[in-house]
Amino acid sequence: MKKLSLLILLLMGIGTASAQNYMVVDSERIFKSQGDYNSATTRLDNLAQTYQTQVDARFTEVEQLFNAYKSQQASLTAAQRQAYEQQIIAKENEAAQYQESIFGAEGTLMKQRMEVMQPIQTRVFDAIQTYAQQHGFALVLDAASNPSILYKSTGVDHTDAIIQALK
Repeated sequence: MKKLSLLILLLMGIGTASAQNYMVVDSERIFKSQGDYNSATTRLDNLAQTYQTQVDARFTEVEQLFNAYKSQQASLTAAQRQAYEQQIIAKENEAAQYQESIFGAEGTLMKQRMEVMQPIQTRVFDAIQTYAQQHGFALVLDAASNPSILYKSTGVDHTDAIIQALK
């Protein structure tokens, strides 16, 4: 009986010790606490808006060309209609390619976003890793937009400590 009680206490102790070997951070809050992140985000958002205006202008041009075609369609010959339709399709493809070159996964905006954000992300992630290693945490969970975390105790949330370490 004593051995069983001792074994249960030992297992509870191991479970408690391993349960304390993790920490939770809110990376979104950490990033938003960084001035360079906020200014970079604003700059990139403004740039995206500028690019979107340019893309919209190209698609507006396609729409105007299509509307002009529709209004003249009845008076055009078959060859003229076909030429007009090809011109509209070419303009639409050109606009779509331009949009992809800006907003696509390999586009200009993504490249600029990576160039600007990568150093900030590296600095934040390095600070989290250093803090975790210094305090003996084996696992770091990110509570930012993580739908699988249903509850977290304030005792395991080390977001504020990371923010202080970055200052």
